[in-house]
Amino acid sequence: MAGNVIENTQLEIEGLIERDELVLPTLPEIALKVRDIAEDENAGIQDLSRVLVKDPAMSARLLRVVNSPMVRSAVPITDISTAISRMGIDFTTNLVVSIAMEQMFQATNEIIDKRMRACWSHATEIAASAQVLARHFTSLPPDQALLAGLVHQIGTLPILAYAEQSGSLLQDAKTLDHAIRALHQPLGEKVLSSWDFPDDIINVTRDYLNFDRAPDVADLTDLIQVATLQSHAGTSHPLAEIDTATVGAFVRLGLAADTETLELEVIAEEQAETQAALLPSM
Repeated sequence: MAGNVIENTQLEIEGLIERDELVLPTLPEIALKVRDIAEDENAGIQDLSRVLVKDPAMSARLLRVVNSPMVRSAVPITDISTAISRMGIDFTTNLVVSIAMEQMFQATNEIIDKRMRACWSHATEIAASAQVLARHFTSLPPDQALLAGLVHQIGTLPILAYAEQSGSLLQDAKTLDHAIRALHQPLGEKVLSSWDFPDDIINVTRDYLNFDRAPDVADLTDLIQVATLQSHAGTSHPLAEIDTATVGAFVRLGLAADTETLELEVIAEEQAETQAALLPSM
């Protein structure tokens, strides 16, 4: 009986996807505005600054980031224009998109809200780890690694929204978990495509659990794979059972396939500080 419920739920959600009837999340307005500016060849730092200063909360968060170990500014930065100059327009844009996404992980139903907040917390952990890994072990842009980590499970959002609307899954955690495992990757592709994200980030949500992939060089998906496996190391999660010595991502990143390299005190400290910079101040 339980198997039939799970299968029927999955089929229903898949049908909604095929008919474009499942509501997909949209990027917050501030994220859309800064992306438009970043894509305008005639726009500059002051154009971006004028938009951001109208959002005091976002401005405050950006100043926290630019003065954190994530950016490592030599002197304290106290104004948005200088912050953008220090980080660059592309880095600033990716940070705004990353920070703005937090407001999407909220719901009116207590059960779903708790799941969404847990999902965001996990996403910030993976994003922080990927950003630090990118900075220390690759030539990949750390800000793109950060964004890739935050969106790698974005397909979970429309499933949770469906659960909140239908009500049928709210008290059936097993079926909801199964639906998330089965559908969050194809849904993630659909969401990121609707947001016009670049292919290398869209590929992350599609392939981050494909541990047999073998690209010629390290990419963003490799970073998310390593960060994901490390986040579950030593737990009862099924991914903790994977032999990391067989995962090519570790080799392509030049890492030992054990935990010692990633447990160096300086790396762990940077990960914690980076994650803290993504979260609102208490």
